[in-house]
Amino acid sequence: MRAMMLTGIREMVGMDVPDARISKPTDVLLRVGAVGVCGSDVHYYVRGRIGSQVVEYPYRVGHEFSAIVVEIGPGVKRLRPGDRVAVDPAMPCGQCDQCRVGRAHTCRHLRFLGCPGQADGCLSRFIVMPESCCFPVRGGTTLEEAAVAEPLSIGVYAVRLSVPMLGARIGILGSGPIGLCVMLSALGEGAAAVYATDKIDARLAVAQRTGASWTGNPERDDVVAAITKAEPNLLDAVFDCCGQQEALDQAVDLLKPGGKLMVVGIPEVDRVSFSIDKLRRKEICIQNVRRQNECMQPALDLIEQGKVDVASLITHRFSLEESKEAFDMVADYRDGVVKAMITVGA
Repeated sequence: MRAMMLTGIREMVGMDVPDARISKPTDVLLRVGAVGVCGSDVHYYVRGRIGSQVVEYPYRVGHEFSAIVVEIGPGVKRLRPGDRVAVDPAMPCGQCDQCRVGRAHTCRHLRFLGCPGQADGCLSRFIVMPESCCFPVRGGTTLEEAAVAEPLSIGVYAVRLSVPMLGARIGILGSGPIGLCVMLSALGEGAAAVYATDKIDARLAVAQRTGASWTGNPERDDVVAAITKAEPNLLDAVFDCCGQQEALDQAVDLLKPGGKLMVVGIPEVDRVSFSIDKLRRKEICIQNVRRQNECMQPALDLIEQGKVDVASLITHRFSLEESKEAFDMVADYRDGVVKAMITVGA
């Protein structure tokens, strides 16, 4: 079957690889429909690693996707050939201490699509996944929208980990796909005001259209001063969705005493720092967000019920053989790209 493979830094080519085949009773053979390009995929593309996870070439990335069921194993109970599904890329063991206490996302033996040393990604014509990772897509939801359920699930999880959203006033620093998914989730849960920042004006325009109360570009705006003027009591929670030191510093300044800093973005550096004086005096809580935990179905429900418009996040479309162009566009932040979508099958 055809797959797109990383072969070096910023190098990707199409290759013929062995066909995907069912090997376990609960396996499902899927024909990939749509694949979203994620920032973590781009980390592997432009740097060959995220922290200790290092690519060995050739390697296949990709983890945000939807698909159509082609074949099922004898132990599959919920799915049938022809079903459309959104797919959770995380495959926990179900047996370790983390899985047993409801933290499957930090499973000791987790396998995650497109993660070096764990599992090949989904940039291919077909892929095999456990039935437990597949969530039926119903109604008029498209395969493209279903592919966005995975990043949306991160937004849903981050919001659930933060503070009660009803009436909350929050900041989102970094209005890329994850930041926008956090915003959609927060508004869906009743946030009263959302202050969003980004260095790309096209992304701020999307944030404005999808419900932000205020947007600002930190390269020309004093975002702390502007938000403080609008919110003298400061913010209940701030979501760092860009992984930049500058944003972390802004977040601490923007939080009210007792506020919560949600670290969602992936920093490109090994260490970040905080003013311990400010953290201590305001008793700021810092919460890291690791992907998502049992939030795929709630995210898909938001899409199917029309409570969030994820289609507005999809700005560019590519074929499977054009995957390198998609990755280059996202890596270079070209043409106002928010979510690039790779269409693999009908």
